Amino acid sequence: MKRKITSVRAMEILDSRGNPTVKAFVGLDNGITASASCPSGASTGKNEAVELRDGGRSRYGGKGVLKAVANVNEKIAHLLIDMNPSRQAEIDHLMIALDGTPNKNKLGANAIVSVSMAVARAAAQTSDLSLYAYLGGSVARTIPMPMMNILNGGKHADNSVDFQEFMIVPVGASTFAEALRYGVETFHALGKILKRKGYATSVGDEGGFAPNLGSNDEACEVILEAIEAAGFKPGKDLAIALDPAASSFYGNDVYDLAKSGQGKQNSADMIAFYDTWIRKYPIVSIEDGLAEDDWEGFSKQTEMQGDRIQIVGDDIFVTNTRYIARGIQEKTANAVLIKLNQIGTVTETIQAIDLCRSAGWGYVISHRSGETEDTFLADFAVAMGGGQIKTGSASRSERIAKYNRLLEIEAELGRAAIFQNPLKGKV
Repeated sequence: MKRKITSVRAMEILDSRGNPTVKAFVGLDNGITASASCPSGASTGKNEAVELRDGGRSRYGGKGVLKAVANVNEKIAHLLIDMNPSRQAEIDHLMIALDGTPNKNKLGANAIVSVSMAVARAAAQTSDLSLYAYLGGSVARTIPMPMMNILNGGKHADNSVDFQEFMIVPVGASTFAEALRYGVETFHALGKILKRKGYATSVGDEGGFAPNLGSNDEACEVILEAIEAAGFKPGKDLAIALDPAASSFYGNDVYDLAKSGQGKQNSADMIAFYDTWIRKYPIVSIEDGLAEDDWEGFSKQTEMQGDRIQIVGDDIFVTNTRYIARGIQEKTANAVLIKLNQIGTVTETIQAIDLCRSAGWGYVISHRSGETEDTFLADFAVAMGGGQIKTGSASRSERIAKYNRLLEIEAELGRAAIFQNPLKGKV
């Protein structure tokens, strides 16, 4: 029996940074109501879909989302009543057409994506399927390798580290549960080491520690120390992945490593810097090592290092098929960071992933620095089968919620679950 959408509504809630965001609810004629919440990024690409904020200073310093909420309640709702929730692509394209702008700045990507995700969840529930099984079908059984952010810098922390994320990747684990344990034990070992060295053990937006280290190099060194202190072998059990978020320290064709005091660099200097690190540390992946406008630099880095490590584009591609297609043509990278709210609908996100698959590129499903307790991302990562996920550190409940959901999915799949290292050969 075909089901129909009977109600669509939204409300303003708070994300993990205490800033407003949108939560949407979709009700069906069989009594099912599903919801989904939109995350929010701090380090954002200039070509991302627009996160609609109220502006002004009367509420939340201008960061309120009542305009986006009203767009759901007063515009999107009327459009979707009586629609079949299983018609995801049709529903998403109706919302895109209603907005009518290239970057969703009329209705707001935060309004559209929350509804898009809630529709998918409602359709899954009415089909009596887990969300990952509904979105990915019977082949959805690959549990992603976690890229766990354990040290924060850049825009995610007020400290002396230029690079935004230092992650550990449990490349030697045989199951997700084991991989998570590797990461958690190393995270706690790192906390003890930092405390012993007299560093602060407060955490940044994504749950990683944010100490005032002496240099960017010290971040890698202390991570290696933590891996060994936890009883693991660097490069064999756990490797390192980086997200410098280079756009945040780039301007006028110069990369300014001002926080650490390492000075100004050009694109070639940065590539050489990373090459030194790749030889020195067990690095398997670098995301946004160069700025979003530095297409030539990205291509040069990929040419020089792409056979040794994964080169991931985030701000440069913004989960948009237009930019990903250009990247494939110009050999800009060999992987893409995938963020649902960066493009604004479930359908467009899947289209971006399909383009990566057709090019033989990797793709990493990613959270945002401003998250909610919603676990949609975990199911989506399994459904898409790319084998990689970024969802933060081993602290902060909005991050742990995603890890716990992945544990549940692995247990639900049992022997059918697949967990493998998609970066094999990169160490």
